[in-house]
Amino acid sequence: MTDPDFFPAGSLVAVLTTQPLDRTLDYKAPEGGCWLGAFVEVPLGPRKVLGVVWGAGRGDFDISKVRPINRVLDVAPMRSEMRSFLEKAAAYTLTSLPGMLRLATRAPGLSDPPSMRKIYRLGEGVPDRETDARRRVMDTLREYGGLGFTLKEVSELAGVTSSVVKGLVKQGVVLEVDTPRDQPFRQMDPDFGPKELTDDQRAASDRVTEGIAEERYGTSLLRGVTGSGKTEVYLEAVAECIKSGRQALVLIPEIALTAEFLTRVEARFGAKPAEWHSGVSMTERRRIWRMVGQGGAQVVIGARSALFLPYQNLGLIVVDEEHDTSYKQDDGVLYNARDMAVLRASLCGARVVLASATPSLESWANADAGKYDRVELTSRFGPAVLPDMRAIDMRNEDLPSAQWISPTLQSEVRARLEKGEQSLLFINRRGYAPVTICRACGHQVGCDHCDARMVEHRFQKRLLCHQCGESKPMPEACPSCQVEGKLAPVGPGVERLAEEAQMHFPEARLAVLSSDLFGSARALKEGIQQIAQGGADVIIGTQLVAKGHNFPLLTLVGVIDADLGLQGSDLRAAERTFQLMRQVAGRAGRSERKGTALMQTFQPEHPVIRAILSGDEEGFWQAEANERRAAGVPPYGRMAGIVLSSSDIQQVFDVGNILARNDGPLRAVGAQVFGPAPAPISRVRGRHRVRLLVKADKSAPIQQALAQWIAPIKLKGDLRLSVDIDPQSFY
Repeated sequence: MTDPDFFPAGSLVAVLTTQPLDRTLDYKAPEGGCWLGAFVEVPLGPRKVLGVVWGAGRGDFDISKVRPINRVLDVAPMRSEMRSFLEKAAAYTLTSLPGMLRLATRAPGLSDPPSMRKIYRLGEGVPDRETDARRRVMDTLREYGGLGFTLKEVSELAGVTSSVVKGLVKQGVVLEVDTPRDQPFRQMDPDFGPKELTDDQRAASDRVTEGIAEERYGTSLLRGVTGSGKTEVYLEAVAECIKSGRQALVLIPEIALTAEFLTRVEARFGAKPAEWHSGVSMTERRRIWRMVGQGGAQVVIGARSALFLPYQNLGLIVVDEEHDTSYKQDDGVLYNARDMAVLRASLCGARVVLASATPSLESWANADAGKYDRVELTSRFGPAVLPDMRAIDMRNEDLPSAQWISPTLQSEVRARLEKGEQSLLFINRRGYAPVTICRACGHQVGCDHCDARMVEHRFQKRLLCHQCGESKPMPEACPSCQVEGKLAPVGPGVERLAEEAQMHFPEARLAVLSSDLFGSARALKEGIQQIAQGGADVIIGTQLVAKGHNFPLLTLVGVIDADLGLQGSDLRAAERTFQLMRQVAGRAGRSERKGTALMQTFQPEHPVIRAILSGDEEGFWQAEANERRAAGVPPYGRMAGIVLSSSDIQQVFDVGNILARNDGPLRAVGAQVFGPAPAPISRVRGRHRVRLLVKADKSAPIQQALAQWIAPIKLKGDLRLSVDIDPQSFY
């Protein structure tokens, strides 16, 4: 028996709240009744909390004690596909439904009444005196067919000061009116600014747009070399989505990419899309949330949390740089946005485009098995060609101690300086030095709250813990032996590399790109834009520079330590090194000038290094797939990570041992348990951490077994237990 769509006043309804409860709560429908999926405000004890009508009430306790819903909120009800998405995502990630609902209601003031703002639109008559500035205002308002704009928008569109607009208001030729603040976004025109596509791009575009209008689910892996024009291909899919009257979501991995990308989208469709990420104001977040639900936002560009917006008619999800690890949420609700995008699309008949030059092995395997359509772009767009890639064998370089830029790389940078071209020196380490050691006693300066070394950030004159964020001034004396003047940095970070580059190239303009060195996302965007316009000769950067930036003058990429990611026991170490090196190398030669990528390595014969240099990507993925298949690990097996944490080290080991001994539910599905063992970083923020790892066959029903396995554990005191399905990291 299915739940009715409408519940009349006084009928019993089940409400799912955002509070940490393990079930829905019964309430009476308010006066006027309520729809299934309605957002409501309900009493819970002395508080008023947000909830969603999830179905008919159970009525399994005294009906006379059931309280009525306070009010129904003035927002679009949650659609059935969204409720199904939250339920399935909760079951897959072993997250509580209230926890998933919190992800879907991350907008402030949803229960507030609509607020007002002033907008400006075309009035009647003509100005008493015509000036160029006034003419631009009138032409702008006419051009957009009488649409209303805020004072800032009119001023920016017309290129005038706000006083010009205000002067026209006084004469009545421009009207100032109060309207609700949560306004729809400007309509986007799919035919506004189409780009001329190559034959390859057109063929790829036809394949990824197939099925959008028919609301038919399908996933395409759009794989193309860096600079091949993948963005233009999937923007054609966005255009097709707009034409069919459906909404599109484009996920991007880095806030710093949004400014350039929004400009491209506006140039293509004639209007700005909705922008959703942590850098957006609270007022704008509420507007986007409401407009997405009402259909007033056609395209959303956002971070992974944009997946949980209440789309009215979602037709396309693009996951740009789908291999990027930032799509995995590693605290709170643990989910992978790439996988959740596929789940969400399958429930609403939408298309998914997974775009990357270096796809994840999971996506490669799904395409190889025929689950995803595979679409290839094999050459760079326009006159650009792929960079030459070579190794610098550091065993043959005469390099002084405490220096890291080889003589060969130095000469290549100087050659670019003489031509007026840019060079990028890449090292995947933030800060000045990863370790600070006392030369008197050998003590390595560590964090007081974590089992981690503190990283020197010399530009900030502080030591910083990259696990918990704790920072303190650089000490004069060793914290252990109290001897002064003996603390020394060990190893290079991006800041130390910049110091060395300044020594080698004193005449060059240097720019350091690292997330630590920018106070805000806006400042980071401006820094990247300045570099792209030629504001630096030598760029020193961390993996931030590998994420889709386009520097037209950049012709040389030098990787300082190509071996850095190859050590350790991470099963994805080879894959991530391969992806990162290929992505970084792809920054070179993206316009008319030929690019070169040089990798400093002590292991030029390593299979990963050889695969990077040869460009045999298919061979690399096939070899990596064979190794993973033989080991029975993802994507050819299932894994789950369990982390126990507490301020009491004995407590976490005791509970870990109880779990390991009572693994019957897991053995019943053929799963193995490894551990408990101290996590690689065994103490974070004063909490001791113990890990267990569960490994099972691909077809094993691992979620039900895990739920049954951990159910008897009672979390006492500050003990916490988290389950990570398909873990991406094992720290």
